[in-house]
Amino acid sequence: MTGRTWEYEGYDPADERLRESLCTLGNGYFATRGALPECTADDVHYPGTYVAGCYDRLTTDVAGCRVANEDMVNLPNWLPLRYRLSGQQWLSPDTAEVLHHRQVLHLDSGLLERSTRYTLGEGRSLTVRQQRLVHMADPHLACLRTDFRAEGFSGDLEVEAALDGGVANAGVPRYRELDGHHLTHVHTGTAAPDTVWLRCRTRTSDVRIGMAARLTADVPVVTDRHEGPRAGQRVRLSLLPGRTVTVVKTVALHTSRDPAISDPLDAAIQRVGAAPAFDELLEAHLTAWDQLWRRAELDVPGEAGRVLRLHLFHVLQTLSPHTADLDVGVPARGLHGEAYRGHVFWDELFVLPYLNLHFPEVSRALLRYRHRRLDQACAAARAAGRRGALYPWQSGSDGREETQELHLNPRSGRWLPDHSRLQRHVGSAVAYNVWQYCEASGDAEFLHTKGAEMLLQIARFWADSATWDEELGRHRILGVMGPDEYHDGYPGAREPGLDDNTYTNVTAAWVLTRTLEVLGALPEPRRRELAERTGLDDGELEQWEDVSRTLHVPFHDGVISQFEGYGSLAELDWEAYRQRYGDIRRLDRILEAEGDTVNRYRASKQADVLMLGYLFSPAELSSLFGRLGYHLDDDGWQRTVDHYLHRTSHGSTLSGLVHGWVLARSRRAEAWTYCQEALLGDVADLQGGTTGEGIHLGAMAGSLDLVQRGLPGLETRAGALWLDPVPLPELSSYGFSLHYQGHWGVRLRLESGLLEVAVPPSDRAPIDIRLPDRTVRVQPGETCRLSLPVPAVAPGPKGPDGPVRGPAGP
Repeated sequence: MTGRTWEYEGYDPADERLRESLCTLGNGYFATRGALPECTADDVHYPGTYVAGCYDRLTTDVAGCRVANEDMVNLPNWLPLRYRLSGQQWLSPDTAEVLHHRQVLHLDSGLLERSTRYTLGEGRSLTVRQQRLVHMADPHLACLRTDFRAEGFSGDLEVEAALDGGVANAGVPRYRELDGHHLTHVHTGTAAPDTVWLRCRTRTSDVRIGMAARLTADVPVVTDRHEGPRAGQRVRLSLLPGRTVTVVKTVALHTSRDPAISDPLDAAIQRVGAAPAFDELLEAHLTAWDQLWRRAELDVPGEAGRVLRLHLFHVLQTLSPHTADLDVGVPARGLHGEAYRGHVFWDELFVLPYLNLHFPEVSRALLRYRHRRLDQACAAARAAGRRGALYPWQSGSDGREETQELHLNPRSGRWLPDHSRLQRHVGSAVAYNVWQYCEASGDAEFLHTKGAEMLLQIARFWADSATWDEELGRHRILGVMGPDEYHDGYPGAREPGLDDNTYTNVTAAWVLTRTLEVLGALPEPRRRELAERTGLDDGELEQWEDVSRTLHVPFHDGVISQFEGYGSLAELDWEAYRQRYGDIRRLDRILEAEGDTVNRYRASKQADVLMLGYLFSPAELSSLFGRLGYHLDDDGWQRTVDHYLHRTSHGSTLSGLVHGWVLARSRRAEAWTYCQEALLGDVADLQGGTTGEGIHLGAMAGSLDLVQRGLPGLETRAGALWLDPVPLPELSSYGFSLHYQGHWGVRLRLESGLLEVAVPPSDRAPIDIRLPDRTVRVQPGETCRLSLPVPAVAPGPKGPDGPVRGPAGP
């Protein structure tokens, strides 16, 4: 295995779901899991195809309740291609003896290669080699080339290809009680002797889907009689010993959501008819991928670099330049499976900061997804009795709250109330991304228009949500949930929700402060327009100023409390639970199955308070607390870090990422342990089988951003690039390129206490590089080499019973 390939040797049914997710191919418009084409959906295999933003809503009776559920739809399967010797059983690794099986994912070229050698007895064997691509240049095309080679025999091989519309959303076992049959009105037909088609539509969203497939070989193609939801084609190949015969399946996919088409089926038939042969398709595909890699250049040595390149590959497949033309958000599990139902959460908080500095046009499109749903967010706020915009914790097609009312605990088998919609901090994530995008891109037009509109309404919601407490002499935000997700209420309370979640309150104060800053800097005519449209007046701005300085932050035992009352919760016997269960990442499910609740304990699923150290530099965080009237020095922050490190189960792939980032910025020796957790989360499936249901896009993009912003201390603010690199002995040499405020291909490299910055020639203004001890201006066409001080690495923390453990694993 090299840094440019991801390889699997041998065939093990238990590994197939994970391989299928990690071998998914996509182009930002659609993606297809890396399932074997001859295998159908069952307990081993799951061939899914998903178009970005294609959702459908169905209602199911579950546990006595009517549950509405919107899914990213599993579209007709274009992969099916099976084969057999004439008159014998169909061959697959599940039905025949395999001498050799190998899959290679070529990261540079977006090509999935598969080779399987079957033994047929009596010294005979058949080798099947396939190359698959989902076209990165033309986002509506995919292609599968299959080579067959006989050894020790001659004879006829029957090959059957199909488009299969008889699929459902069934890739996540815990969702199977929900109705997943989203496709209806499936029709099939023949467009040409070598081309068949399939059309259908979603049941409630009425998205029309058109798919066409062209099969080419050196012998005539026979079209099957179209029965049921399948459009089939057949060829009979003559095999001779040592001779290779080839079949190529080219597919086009359109939906009624696409721009500049009349009918999706007509568009698919025309596109597949005009598509060139495989070699020409591959050449254009390789060129597109080469351009992507140049824009997202990343140079990290060793195993870490190899995994980061895989992460980057999957980010680019999900959110490519094609995404810039779509009305889509950031699907938390990529286009790689059905976990989280394809919904959009706060994960964009971990994704957009990376994209801002490589593909700003994609970031802008993803922010426009949020802006198009601003009216829906304002309606949600009104329904909750608030002004402003209340963005949903889970978003899908139209921006309404998609969070389920119930969720299943697989350990206990019980359906339980789901209160995660109380994570109203998602609005702060949207605001943060608006600000970060505009700082990195210099897009003043977006900031003054759509950005300012979102910031205003999010700030308005926070100000209206704050209630004055006379006894405290402070504003409070009540009845919410924080990023931790374990705690959704107080022990024994009748109603869900927590008061004064620190992350929520501090980020709300940040939103109010930044929005005041933006509004104050708007050109006067634009500010007047905005005030007229929204009813904004000076009295409201004064209220925002007051709330931004008086929101309550609770403390206990000299550390920042996760929420008011956290300090009175019981301590958990972590060692006893590790000994009893081994893997305690999903401690909430364990305790519920025991008849207990995590609400009783100082135990977190993932970073909550410590998320503040992920979003804000130490100087900015100290300033935020100072504005709120609290003193936060380095010692107080380190005590807070130590406290939560000892009390977090890391039940999310984002947890290791955030802890690694925070510890690295704090120059702590144990940072690499958590960075590895972020790197291995999906490739090693650390969350226990979840990656087979879809990758964790936030953790993948966040691991890239750890190298891009976390370790070099990179910030884009005040029209400059600020850098404050931290030492990480396990990753002491790395480089990357950036797209910064119109400068394409700015290259940064850090190695052995040296920083090199190279700015390509252009007509743009010079870039100011601000280091802790000096400012350097780099002109276009110049390369600057700077020496850096190497600060000491702080020792690791000590918990109540000795050194704090790393991430809790099996």
